[in-house]
Amino acid sequence: MDSMNDAAAVAGPASDRTGHTHRLRGLAVTGLVATLAAMVATTLAAALAQAGGVDFEVPDGGETIPLPGFAVLTGFFSLAGVVIAVALLRWSARPAQRFVWTAVSLTAISLVPPLVVGADTATASTLLGLHLVAAAVMIPTLTRSLRTRTD
Repeated sequence: MDSMNDAAAVAGPASDRTGHTHRLRGLAVTGLVATLAAMVATTLAAALAQAGGVDFEVPDGGETIPLPGFAVLTGFFSLAGVVIAVALLRWSARPAQRFVWTAVSLTAISLVPPLVVGADTATASTLLGLHLVAAAVMIPTLTRSLRTRTD
């Protein structure tokens, strides 16, 4: 056996590697599009809430959360979800199932800060809703993509 055949035997067929890379890349692209959609949805919902009288004032510092802050935080945490989904696709035998458990658990944890920060009821309720809006965009999209990429 020459060194060329040894490398192929260890790494597997080139088509398997290419197909796996394609699946990872497809999931990443789907995740980026979903991230942009979640950013738009949460920022739009926050703008509507603000127009309806929600002030988004956080009592700890007396500061108001600016609208671009919703887009930035949604984008950051949504991208973290994409990274988790990609890692699960790469290393888990059941990526979709594990992603749902992980994402729902992290979403539940994300609901705690709005409740304990001491904001008024309207602000806290709206922040809870905004977390759920982002989750409603990201979790089903990534889960569906994980299911179609593992079949």
